[in-house]
Amino acid sequence: MEESPTIFVPAHITCFFDPHYDKNIFRSGSRGAGFSINMGAKVKVSIARAKSFNVEVFINGKKEEALTTETAVRNLIGKEPLNVRVDIEQNLPTSQGFGMSGAGALGASLAISKIFGIDKITAIKNAHAAEVVCKTGLGDVIAQLFGGIEIRKSPGLPPFGMIEHIPGSFEVVICVVGKKLKTRRILENESIMKKISMRGKYCLDALLTNPSVENLFSLSYDFMKYTGLADEKIRKIVDIANNFGRASMCMIGNSIFAVGDSESLAQVLSNFGRVYRAKVDTQGARAID
Repeated sequence: MEESPTIFVPAHITCFFDPHYDKNIFRSGSRGAGFSINMGAKVKVSIARAKSFNVEVFINGKKEEALTTETAVRNLIGKEPLNVRVDIEQNLPTSQGFGMSGAGALGASLAISKIFGIDKITAIKNAHAAEVVCKTGLGDVIAQLFGGIEIRKSPGLPPFGMIEHIPGSFEVVICVVGKKLKTRRILENESIMKKISMRGKYCLDALLTNPSVENLFSLSYDFMKYTGLADEKIRKIVDIANNFGRASMCMIGNSIFAVGDSESLAQVLSNFGRVYRAKVDTQGARAID
């Protein structure tokens, strides 16, 4: 049996986005902005010879159906007769706007590349393709790769996709307030996506004119209100949190993020759901052992 090093992939919070699909999957993705945090996923892969190919994904010790990660593994290894076990230790929930599907796919791809000596670029392309095909995200992988507070100026992976970073760091308070939201359902709804695309373009242009953390938070709130992605419960909690700082919805999840008076925010938001506190991660996906 061969084991990979442990790969850490930061969680990613999208503030706003403008989706883009292309025949070339590496041009597909989204323009927009967001930030990576020092919570996320630790991924380790174990591989053993077998009679046929099989992949199993365990999240926090429990076997799960993780389509994006499984797709990434299958596409990278092919039909080699191997038993592949992917162990993901994550401290944030899936389907709540934290890019955990992308984190699993990227972590597994990078881990497998370490075992087989596959070049890093191939591993990254593989994770991005899995995320786009499975419709679990349209920009998390590229953002998680680099970390920091990012502006995705053009969609897809380099050399097509272009990213700039906003300097800065902050503590963020996160609150999960409702049931999971499946990103795929949103991405397949044409009327919602039209609204998202229109406002996403507006927000990106406005952020590029004034690329600051303060403007990012302001535009994130604008995007939430205009697109109607937030239900009444989310909007009310965001408005309450805005009394102690700046808050908005994590795209796309039943969760919010807030920056400001962290102690007060954590206390108030604990009335509505599970609260987490994190800081910006500027290093991106990496081996940690």
